[in-house]
Amino acid sequence: MKSNVFFLGIGGIGMSALARWFRANGHVVSGYDKTRTPLTDALTAEGITIHYDDAVESIPVAVRENPADTLVVLTPAIPKDHREWAWLREWGYDIRKRSQVLGVLTAGRPTIAVAGTHGKTTTSSMVAHLLHHAGVPCAAFLGGISVNLGSNLLLPESIKNLSVESDNQAAETSNETATENIPVVVEADEYDRSFLTLFPTVAIVTSTDADHLDIYGDAETLLESFRQFVGQIQPGGTLIINHTADASVAAAAPAGVRVLRYGLSPEQGPELYATNITAEGHLFRFDMHGPTGPATLNEPERTKLTAKIEGLELAVPGFHNVENMLAAACVARLYGLSDEQLRAAVAAYRGVKRRFEFIVTAGTPEQPKVYVDDYAHHPREIEAFLQSLRALYPGRRLRVVFQPHLYSRTRDFAPGFAESLSLADEVVLLDIYPAREQPLPGVTSELILSQITAPVKSLQTKAEILQNAETNPNFDVLATVGAGDIDQLVPQLKNILNIRWLNG
Repeated sequence: MKSNVFFLGIGGIGMSALARWFRANGHVVSGYDKTRTPLTDALTAEGITIHYDDAVESIPVAVRENPADTLVVLTPAIPKDHREWAWLREWGYDIRKRSQVLGVLTAGRPTIAVAGTHGKTTTSSMVAHLLHHAGVPCAAFLGGISVNLGSNLLLPESIKNLSVESDNQAAETSNETATENIPVVVEADEYDRSFLTLFPTVAIVTSTDADHLDIYGDAETLLESFRQFVGQIQPGGTLIINHTADASVAAAAPAGVRVLRYGLSPEQGPELYATNITAEGHLFRFDMHGPTGPATLNEPERTKLTAKIEGLELAVPGFHNVENMLAAACVARLYGLSDEQLRAAVAAYRGVKRRFEFIVTAGTPEQPKVYVDDYAHHPREIEAFLQSLRALYPGRRLRVVFQPHLYSRTRDFAPGFAESLSLADEVVLLDIYPAREQPLPGVTSELILSQITAPVKSLQTKAEILQNAETNPNFDVLATVGAGDIDQLVPQLKNILNIRWLNG
């Protein structure tokens, strides 16, 4: 087992979960990232060494002097001209993508993989929470910070000292017999076809909408990748798939894999659905209808049974979150949670940071003043988020601040972004957050702005947004939305609105 693990791009949400896992298992962990963030600060506080300049001399000495005893984990976001990456390649280091490492860590273990072009972070965090709350031993690598767990990693004490030695060698532990049946919850990312390193026992597919066309080229190629992922579900396993997903994906499930469709309404014929959905403040109540049965994944009679669990209460609002919870709750039922355990676990769920996260709540029930932050960066995500905000606060004036993420995504989905954002009364756009991309000719935020039909729309800088929050308070509900660095505005807007709404 290699002593040193060095991460190129350690500040990524998926990379940091792996870094924490290796640190918890006694490895010396270090890494590079382009930008210092609260997450990298948290990793540093946990004992992980991080540097922010792309310079070979900044790589820790233990890594530079011990190629044979070092594993390098790489995120696809690292640019090809990165100097440290080039040096590590030149000196023959064992370099693996994050997805490859996840594939090895989950090999031979029951894996619950949550895929989808949107919804997978929330749904995977729900699965991990439900099982953990009910006392079911499990591990989880999440794509966001679970509020309940306070982390993007869940690791029971019983899972220790796994090793990553080769692509075709399963993870080994000294207590393999004791841990081999403990499920691992993994967010299965379709970007760069990463999820094809996973061979799940249970798979959830939340959506198959077009995305990452910079990688796939067209929607059909993306669907083919989802079909390959579904085709890797283990014999006797289960596929839980949104009823809006492309039918060809469900059809790709191997013979003997149970396929359960889910949705908010029974009208399209899903096996798993919700009724009596009501919203009261931030609380959504609903009844769940779906398969139930013995706590074993190999009992074929289970899918012939149906059950109704009444009075589930979800404190994280949004119709899309009710739908996500249906899929997560179905997994929990597969692992034997009783009605009482499930009802208590759902009520205790508190969400994921930057997923429908309430930052400021003020005013009165009749005249609320609310600031919400959300990570949504796909047109369908934004549509679901804003529709839920409208349902929670009917008749209130809604201002949305959105930062487009990636030039290619803006180019491919500008009309969809404009349509979903037009649900607001006022839309403010930031410039595009480039992430790993170089600018594309003619692709700017203006491409979206020109097609928005909201009554008020503008393109502003971060400084202007903060100033307008102080001087132009013509809104009741403020939402900041996007996957870039728009979250840097959150603490400043929080301070401004606390003064204006709570102390003003």
